[in-house]
Amino acid sequence: MKPNYYELLRVDRSANERQIRDSFRKLAREKHPDRYKGPDKADAERQFQTLTEAVNILTNPVRRKQYDAEIASSSGGGTVDFAQIAKAYVNQGAKAFNAGDIATAYENFDLAVKHNANDTKALHYLALAAARMPSHQRQAVQAIEAAVQKEPVNPTFLKDAGMICANAGMKAKAERYLEEALKWDRENAELLNALAKLRQGRPEAGKGFTLFKKG
Repeated sequence: MKPNYYELLRVDRSANERQIRDSFRKLAREKHPDRYKGPDKADAERQFQTLTEAVNILTNPVRRKQYDAEIASSSGGGTVDFAQIAKAYVNQGAKAFNAGDIATAYENFDLAVKHNANDTKALHYLALAAARMPSHQRQAVQAIEAAVQKEPVNPTFLKDAGMICANAGMKAKAERYLEEALKWDRENAELLNALAKLRQGRPEAGKGFTLFKKG
């Protein structure tokens, strides 16, 4: 069950952005993992990560509105439509991605997947955003492979799985995915070029997966 971010940050539901940030700064000083002296450092880090997620959501007007709708539905006994919430996060992520704000895009796609792990579009987009972040290459591979598992005959997913795996240095996996993608488009120059580079021992640079298009 998702924690109540207002309670976590010790603020009222009516709190404004300044009040939320002030409370977060105070709590962050108290609960930062570097100050933790107990035996379970990993748990302290998880708690601090949740605290950070709380302030990021409650200080973002769009994400706060979505979160308020979730907890209102839960407290009212209604059914929360997590699939619709996930789609809203995907839409916000796509806007950020097209604007070049990869970090924000990643956050939104990650939240979309957390709300609906079966949303292949969210998984695919999460992989594309993570692949643009050097420290998130492993998650990029995990996300694109999850998308491929759910849609194994999706040529776009297969192509991007090949590109992302190549970018992460997973040559054998990359080659398998690219070969599968070629079965659906045997004359695709981008796929043929990527395979040729892999077979020459030069990993693909991973610049081919820009699928968001404006308009």
